[in-house]
This record gives sequence, C-alpha cells and structure tokens, in this order.
Amino acid sequence: MNLIQGEQVTVIRRTAKRDELGEPAGFTEEREQVENVVVYPGATADLAASRPEGVTVAFTLCFPKSYEGELRGCSVLVRGVEHKVVGDPQRYAPENTPGDWNLTAEVSRTDG
Repeated sequence: MNLIQGEQVTVIRRTAKRDELGEPAGFTEEREQVENVVVYPGATADLAASRPEGVTVAFTLCFPKSYEGELRGCSVLVRGVEHKVVGDPQRYAPENTPGDWNLTAEVSRTDG
C-alpha cells in the first residue's frame, strides 16, 4: 500500500497557427493524460483592491518520473478545472529523488 496516492490530470499544450501571411489564425490543442500526479493545494492570495472579489487559487503538482514532457507554457486540467503552469518547471537531479516523483510544477488560476 502506498502512503501517497496520485491522481490523473490532463496536460494541455496550445500551439499558435499562422495563416499564409504569417498572421495569427487560432491555435491547435494537444491533450495528454498523466496518471499518478500528486496534487496538493498551494496558498490562496487575494488580489488588489481594484478586484475585491478576485482570488488566486494555486496547486502544486508532483509529476511522476515516467512523465517525460515539458510543462512551460502549458495548462493542466486538475479536478476538472484548467490551471496555467507557472514558469518553466525543471526536474530534480536523479540522485536527489529516490521516490516516484521528480518534477514539481506550480499551477494557478485567477477568479474574479
């Protein structure tokens, strides 16, 4: 029995499409389901007074070693809600990760 249980998330990659003149013409979307991702809540932060009803919600996601994709510029569907990946998450050095997970990514969404 594992003490830590991961869950399934969906990584979403959007790539801009261009028309024959090089102008933006929408995007293509690729979705990849990833199993055994540990999801834990991050801090919530109130936004500025100009948006009194706004709140930023964040999670930290720990991806398993079996996941080989990159997360920069991606979104992740967590528990049915889309969140944006913060920054360019990098993997931990192999000698420092004896467990099943080696890539930690922060994701967030802003409501309000």
